[in-house]
Amino acid sequence: MSRLVREHRGEIRSFDGDRVMGIFIGDYKRTNAAKCCLKMKWAFMEIIRPKVEAKYPSLKEGGYTLEHAAGVDMGEVLIVRAGVRNSNDLVSIGRAPNVAARLSALRESPYRSFITASVYDPMADEAKTSTDGRQMWESRSLTVKGQAMTIYRSSWGWAIS
Repeated sequence: MSRLVREHRGEIRSFDGDRVMGIFIGDYKRTNAAKCCLKMKWAFMEIIRPKVEAKYPSLKEGGYTLEHAAGVDMGEVLIVRAGVRNSNDLVSIGRAPNVAARLSALRESPYRSFITASVYDPMADEAKTSTDGRQMWESRSLTVKGQAMTIYRSSWGWAIS
């Protein structure tokens, strides 16, 4: 997943357990982040999950299903180094990382990519519609910390090469 973030002009800012946080900047940050989400979904479903399940059949036999979701929001974020000497980390302060983390925790199979309206609305059409003209995202409402917001979810995957 980290490789995909970098491939789409993102920078890795932190890891939280099995979650990676990437920051996308520049003119096409929304489009790059959305395409990255769709490629993460494909990589998970087509490469990662099959390999893990093949190596550890007891997971599936025990009724455990590996899941994945990616979330994207945008906004101003303050990143500070916090902690004590020789034991510190980067801490992100702001709405965007918190909303993105909340979106990445959603489990609405087959939907695995979630973005806010502030990401979706201005992003390029190439990340909104498939080559045959079908919409890859659908809107729905979500309440985060008491605030209703429009988000978009996708079950589409974008093959990586």
